[in-house]
Amino acid sequence: MKYSPHSEPCPLPFSPFKSCTVPRPIGWISSVSRDGIENIAPYSQWQNLTFDPPMVMFSANRYPDGRRKDTVVNAEEIGWFVWNMATYALREAVNISAMALPPQESEWDRLDVTRDYADNARIPMVRESPCKFECRHIGTHVLKGRSTVGTIDVVFAQVEKIHIDDRVIRADGRLDIQAIQPIARMGYFDYTVVRETFEMRVPGSDADARAGLEGRAEAV
Repeated sequence: MKYSPHSEPCPLPFSPFKSCTVPRPIGWISSVSRDGIENIAPYSQWQNLTFDPPMVMFSANRYPDGRRKDTVVNAEEIGWFVWNMATYALREAVNISAMALPPQESEWDRLDVTRDYADNARIPMVRESPCKFECRHIGTHVLKGRSTVGTIDVVFAQVEKIHIDDRVIRADGRLDIQAIQPIARMGYFDYTVVRETFEMRVPGSDADARAGLEGRAEAV
């Protein structure tokens, strides 16, 4: 089976595209509006870009009427947002926060989580989330789609502060991912959870290459 998505209808009842690009980390992003309305929403088109300095991006599809997502507007106007790691224990809160609410309503009021606040700006953070990034907005790039909902705002940011719960740090200084149990987005209405990991090392890699794979700025 093959088809050209730009010129042919999908031969399957559901598009396989999102189910092929899996698993996708979830950008559970909290922000605040100029009017002080606190917002939080999950974005499955989220990724890190580099580690020296750490930079991230997420993209948000527009509404059918062309409106931009509140998170995008807040990030641009305030200049900051927070990424909260989505975990299996927090899955219900993540799902509830995906509701499309009017800008004057806060998703936080519907969640059974605790609010902390970032250091660089008064952005709410999920205390129960074990890992959080305070992100400074760098810029937004618009990619036009074939429809308004297909048009996306790609938001770029630099991570200015990282919060890690000490309880998820192993004795060797690495994060205990199996204890954290991050969740990720699949296709359709499906998610997955990380409960099993394995290690592979690139054969013949030198010290600089190993440092890059580990996320170090310099070899040691």
